[in-house]
Parts: sequence; structure tokens; C-alpha cells
Amino acid sequence: MDHRRDVPRTDAVLADPRLAPAVARLGRRIVKAAVAAAQERARDGRIPPGRVAAEALRALPEHATVMRPVLNATGVLLHTNLGRAPLSDAARDAAAAVAGCADVEYDLATGRRGPRGAGALAALRAACPAAEAAQVVNNNAAALVLAATALAAGREIVVSRGELVEIGDGFRLPDLLASTGARLREVGTTNRTTAADYAAALGPGTGFVLKVHPSNFRIEGFTSAASIADLAALPVPVVADIGSGLLAPDPALPDEPDAATALRDGAALVTASGDKLLGGPQAGLLLGDAALLERLRRHPLYRALRVGKMTLAALEATLTGPAPPVTRMLHTGAGALRARAEALAADLAASGLDAAAVPASGAVGGGAAPGVALDGHAVALPASAEPALRAHRVIGRVEGGRLLLDLRSLDPADDPALRSAVRTALEGH
Repeated sequence: MDHRRDVPRTDAVLADPRLAPAVARLGRRIVKAAVAAAQERARDGRIPPGRVAAEALRALPEHATVMRPVLNATGVLLHTNLGRAPLSDAARDAAAAVAGCADVEYDLATGRRGPRGAGALAALRAACPAAEAAQVVNNNAAALVLAATALAAGREIVVSRGELVEIGDGFRLPDLLASTGARLREVGTTNRTTAADYAAALGPGTGFVLKVHPSNFRIEGFTSAASIADLAALPVPVVADIGSGLLAPDPALPDEPDAATALRDGAALVTASGDKLLGGPQAGLLLGDAALLERLRRHPLYRALRVGKMTLAALEATLTGPAPPVTRMLHTGAGALRARAEALAADLAASGLDAAAVPASGAVGGGAAPGVALDGHAVALPASAEPALRAHRVIGRVEGGRLLLDLRSLDPADDPALRSAVRTALEGH
């Protein structure tokens, strides 16, 4: 039987009242694409022609974006491939609140143009009192590019050979700095660099000395490195790229550099990420000397790197609101994770699934705290279940022949959603 003649026209399907709310929510283009896919299924005989509208409605995405929310059960708190830090409810609400028109550069009291991002910058300074001033750009790489361009274009940046790192996706720090027109003056060796090495390299063409957090690797054994306090005695500014966005010392991460300590030790400028240990949106944080930061703000490149209103709102709410999810996850005790894992595993086992609570070791991720293991608990499932769970947006990790759903990186409020997704994905598996 030829079903093709019975397939309804596109305009007729789009006129179906059942699709009207979806057109209003997602837009005509997305709904039309779903209708076309349903029509093709009807032409092939996979669905009856009369089911085209219902099939299109069933296949529509939740949101008008190809990105989809996932449950991060990898045990990596700052998973770069999964968007790094999850925002707090306060940050999400703040971003949504200004998604329409907002006074991002407008003074409601005077009716004139106002300072951009004043609330976020004030909150950032309050969170790091050691900084005279603060500025925000779109990520930490942008912060470093702005500093290098404004302070060292056509001049030299003195940096240790052991700190010229490469991070994810082939991103190399030397290439980034060279793109600004600055020249790199490498000093010391891979494993040992002293303050004297930096001092010997200084000259009239020196823009600044750069100190870089090694991110996601460690050098052990016969090593030494000059401290920021050592370098602050030199007659040039010290720029410290601390990477992970820790604003103050955290006892849970004693070896992780923080902005307050770096500034107190004499760094003129600190750059960091907003979407790592700070737990906020993607942003590059610049903290330090007011005169230097004013030079950066007035540089033409700043305009190309500045952030939008939703980022500013989310960053402010992260700094002033309740502790963000990454902070809570980092400091959750192993006992609480064990209780959650045992409850979830018992519930899944009662449904006939091969599930068990097991000890697990998570990680901070995002290049922060390399080598620090976060002891906790996970739910172990057969490794063969990984593709099915991934199809249901549950991302775990395969380890030791098992699929581990590590609860360290999952908000407790998401446990019911995880339980439901596992059951649905593995029904009849």
C-alpha cells in the first residue's frame, strides 16, 4: 500500500492546534523540521499518516537549542566537557531576571549612562578585599590576553620554562601569549627556576613577570620554584595566573593557589576563571592594582572581551548568594555520599537491576587541584549499561569493568531524576 498520498501537507500539519504552543515556545523552524521528519516516517510506512502531528509533537526538543542538560555522575566536579561549574539557583534566577531589558549600563537614578557591571565588580572586590580593583572578561585566557596586550605588546614577558603549559584541546599558553605581540623570555629549567633566574632576564624591554599555576599536571622530585613573594621584590609587575578561581584559602585544597594570598604576597595582577572553584558562570577575573586595571579597562581590546548582562548577573549572585553547588560538592563528607549511594543502589536492586554501592574517588577537574582525590561513594552498574544511560543523559565513568555513577558531582536534589533515568534506560537491559 502506498502511504505517500495520504501524508498530510506541511502547512496542514503546522496548522494543527496541538502544535501551536510548541511554535510559540520553540519557533516555527524547529517545529517544521520535526514535522518534516514525521512526514518522512509516514511515507516509509513506519507510522500511520494520521499520526504525523502527534509524532512531530513527541519528537520536539525541550528547548530551542541543540545543547541538552545532563546528569553529571562522573565524579569530576568541574567537567570541562559538561560545562564546568553548575550554577546555583540564585545565579540562574539572576541571569533569567535580566534576560530581557536591564539597567546593565543605565543609571535609574539619573536617567543617564551608568557604569557597566557595577554590582558584579563590587561583589568581586568584597569577596577579595586584598584587591584594590577588579574587572571581568569572558574567560581566563581572555584575561591573560588582555594583560599581555595592554602591558607587554612589543615587549617581553619573563616566564619559567616549567610553567609554559598545554591544557585541554591542544591549547598552549606560549601560543596564546605570542599572539598578543609580546615576546616570551623563558628562564630556568623545566623542574627548577629561581628568583635569580628571573632577575637576570630583566631589562628595559620587560613588560612583566608571569607566574602560572601548572593546572592539570605536577612535577615531582628534584624541583624548586620562585614564589610570588620572591618575585614581588623585582622592579617589574608580577602577573599571577592562578587558574581555578579560588579567591581565598580553602583547607580542603591546601596546595591550590588563591587570589587573596597571591595579592598579599605582592602580585600586581591576578587572573582566574569564574566557572571553576568560584562556582560561577564562564568569566575571566582580573584582580589587583587599580592603576593597572584601569589601563586594561581603557585598552581597545577590552571592548571585544567584555561579558554580557546575564554573565554579570550570574557572577554577582554567585558571589553574594548561597554557596554554589561546586563548593557544597567539594565539602560533602564521604558518609553523606555513602548514605545516598546505598539508598539509590538498594532502590535500583529492588527493581531487579544489578546495582551496588561502592567506594569511589572523584576529582576536582578543570585543571584545579591536580592529584587531589575526593573520597566518596558511587553506584556501580554493569559497564555494558553505559551507552543506554548516556542516551538518557546520564554521564558516568567506566572503571574496573563497571559503570560508576559517582554522587560526588551530583546535587542531592537530582537523585530522584537519576533513579528514574536509570530505571527507564535499563528497563529490559
